[in-house]
Amino acid sequence: MSKPIVAVVGRPNVGKSTFFNRIIGRRVSIVEDTPGVTRDRIYAEAEWQGVHFALIDTGGIEPSTADVILSQMREQAQIAMEMSNVILFMVDGKEGLTSADREVANMLYRTGKKVVLAVNKIDNGKPNDDFYDFYELGLGVPHPISSANMLGLGDLLDEIVDGIRELGDVQEEEDTIKVAVIGKPDVGKSSLVNKLLGEDRVIVSDIAGTTRDSIDSPFEYQGMKFTLIDTAGIRRRSRINENIEKYSVVRAVAAIERSDVCILMIDAKEGVTEQDKKIAGLAHEAGKGVMIVVNKWDLIEKETNTMKEYTKNLRKELVYLSYAPVLFISVLTGQRVNKIMDMVIGIESECSKRVPTGVLNTLISDAILMNQPPSDKGKKLKIYYATQVAVKPPLFSFKINDRELMHFSYARYLENKIREGFGFDGTSIKFVYRAKGEDANSID
Repeated sequence: MSKPIVAVVGRPNVGKSTFFNRIIGRRVSIVEDTPGVTRDRIYAEAEWQGVHFALIDTGGIEPSTADVILSQMREQAQIAMEMSNVILFMVDGKEGLTSADREVANMLYRTGKKVVLAVNKIDNGKPNDDFYDFYELGLGVPHPISSANMLGLGDLLDEIVDGIRELGDVQEEEDTIKVAVIGKPDVGKSSLVNKLLGEDRVIVSDIAGTTRDSIDSPFEYQGMKFTLIDTAGIRRRSRINENIEKYSVVRAVAAIERSDVCILMIDAKEGVTEQDKKIAGLAHEAGKGVMIVVNKWDLIEKETNTMKEYTKNLRKELVYLSYAPVLFISVLTGQRVNKIMDMVIGIESECSKRVPTGVLNTLISDAILMNQPPSDKGKKLKIYYATQVAVKPPLFSFKINDRELMHFSYARYLENKIREGFGFDGTSIKFVYRAKGEDANSID
């Protein structure tokens, strides 16, 4: 089951990012007075009246601009609209209705989606005379709001949620494994996708960043259904100016959030770069299955231990991905490309693995006997029992006497023991700790 998607669209500088931040409760979007600051779609989970949905904050739309940046933002917003279930169209109540608003409204008509119209910057809660001009757009009753002052947001969210409920359940095929190919521009992502598909579905160009947005390609392998997601080349954020750069944050891309398994591509000749680390971190933090594919291996001069040494250095640079298998390939020659999908299947299976509670607690008991839990000021950590509560990624809940006593090093020890016993290759493992009364029976 996938969450319904709500896209927030509109011209630059109408207050979309401020609204986005108010709804999700934290500062994620860049908020600046400069039009066009929010250049990338930003995704976050939101909830209202018990309805959970994914909220997309888009870059501003300039329908007629020839400016390259604004043109790219328009394309981003168009894709956001295409993949959304409900569209929130935001306009500027202070500026009034503009010709650009009319053009954007025409774009929205063509989507056939539920559109909710919000007139922002009505800061005193009382619409001015210009407010009523927005009825001309034919998008229903406009909602006067003030994102900055948090006025009118409840009624607006009510209509958004009503639109979601009218849709019923939003589902993707549950038996389809979604695989995101991620990495820097010009590392060979599109070429790999084409190789796996056996046809040229994705434009391949020598120009870094040719693929601006994710492209989905469904296919079958060994009787199983897959969707390959060829992501845009994730670039370094350029320094537009110091003020905007100051507020920049690393964003999880939608393709990673939608995927089950991520194929992280590394350029063999360049090695692991800072940008690779950032991209790898996005997949790790999202709790996705990950495999590391080192491309252009045919260009490396080999000695006896070249692959072994390269893997050692790679592990050192990407220490938090110690669980991710590494495969050395050449998309150009086809070397080892045929092993990728089998590895993807294995990783997806590991992400979905469940460990019986009894078997898990036997392992934890043995681990405690081998290495006693830490103590602090005479108080010793006690682990009463553990259970797996979720998959994708595997999540383990531990009942303990005091969270403060669960040191990072001991948690890592338990993770290593769980991996030794049950595998979980290619997936992160998450732990949560819950305090329990001292009178409970402990494993210890």
